[in-house]
Amino acid sequence: MNNATLEVVNPFDLKPIGEVKLVDWPTIDAWLNTASQLHKTRANWLPMHQRIAILKKTAQLMQGRFDELAFQIANEGGKPLMDAKVEVTRAIDGVELCIKELGHLTGTEIPMDLTAAGSGRMAFTTREPIGPVVAVSAFNHPLNLIVHQVGPAIATGCPVLVKPASATPLSCLAFVNMLYEAGLPEEWCRFAPCKSDVAEQMVTDPRVAFFSFIGSGAVGWRLKSKLAPGTRCALEHGGVAPVIVDDCADLEAMIPALVKGGFYHSGQVCVSVQRVYVPEDMATALAQAIADKASKLKVGNAILADTECGPLVNPNEVKRVEQWVNEAVAGGAQVLCGGQKLGETSYAPTVLLNPPLDAKVSTQEVFGPVVCVYGTESLSDAIAQANSLPVAFQAAVFTQKLKVALRCVREIDATAVMVNDHTAFRVDWMPFAGRRQSGYGVGGIGHTMHDMTQEKMAVIKL
Repeated sequence: MNNATLEVVNPFDLKPIGEVKLVDWPTIDAWLNTASQLHKTRANWLPMHQRIAILKKTAQLMQGRFDELAFQIANEGGKPLMDAKVEVTRAIDGVELCIKELGHLTGTEIPMDLTAAGSGRMAFTTREPIGPVVAVSAFNHPLNLIVHQVGPAIATGCPVLVKPASATPLSCLAFVNMLYEAGLPEEWCRFAPCKSDVAEQMVTDPRVAFFSFIGSGAVGWRLKSKLAPGTRCALEHGGVAPVIVDDCADLEAMIPALVKGGFYHSGQVCVSVQRVYVPEDMATALAQAIADKASKLKVGNAILADTECGPLVNPNEVKRVEQWVNEAVAGGAQVLCGGQKLGETSYAPTVLLNPPLDAKVSTQEVFGPVVCVYGTESLSDAIAQANSLPVAFQAAVFTQKLKVALRCVREIDATAVMVNDHTAFRVDWMPFAGRRQSGYGVGGIGHTMHDMTQEKMAVIKL
């Protein structure tokens, strides 16, 4: 990175694949001023039918460039092409979901004559755009995350400035350009790749009405603490996703789910399977079954059709994962597969049995291809360990007993508990959020659109 451009590389072979111009503060300052004026002057607001037409056209353009978008995701982000295609499908569905959710973004009638004081009046609410939005995104879903942040802003009539992850700006740029091609005036959505100091100045500017952040907890909480008075926000951070396995679980169905949930995008997912709690007498066999399947996953360049696990986002992440695994092994963890770098940019899918409970792989988000299996004495012990960390996002339980499933749903500290499915399951209309240190607010397209609007009430004296 220099003062003018950001070079983008394929994270597997580190070869340059493109570049984007960095935006300086004077430019962003002018964009924020324009966005503020767009919102303040109601005559400037885009009517809903126009916003719907733009989003419909954008979805059509995305469908027409499906393969190009999937290759871009794989090429810049390292997500295997087979999974990148799924992301494009979700992103197109997400744009269309923005249109559908507009029909649910309604006000309500407020009864006034419940007491004599309100008698003779009628009241109702409407929803209107909150104002300028700044979206800061992550690298791991470089198209779909942008859709989740920018699509709701466009749908609700909020001008938006979007800063993509520095590793993956090209998918964001493609989406923004398709919005323009679909008829969105450029002042309503600005592509704003910039240095971190400029990004912080943009986020904390008092003209920002809503801040959408997807990324590390350390950065997100720090930025939240610096927001201007009145700026609303939503933060989506990571977790250390727990899975509880009951002694009657269907192992044949469970193993593929755990492998997919743990090694999808090489574990670079905020709800990736990381901690698997199993009855003590089953732990070794289950861990070995996961390892047997994980060891067969093909690691390579994500742009190749048969790659199942791509690289990590940069070489420093490979070194970090290596250090964390080595720490766990030194503390007594048993390596059942992997446990080593595969060159500068990739790490082998790794299964660890009984790492120390205070090791980094047990207490922090690995964000790499590492699944840890722990033997537990009882279901109560497993639930206690699952709830032992200051982060809480999605969790899972595998069981054929309704009583066990419902107990885990009730007692696991998580925003969602998957029964007989992995922790990384998601559809784009469901609420998606972290508790405590894992986030603030609720994601999911409809929920984000609600956050990007505000309620106004009219009280009419008859």
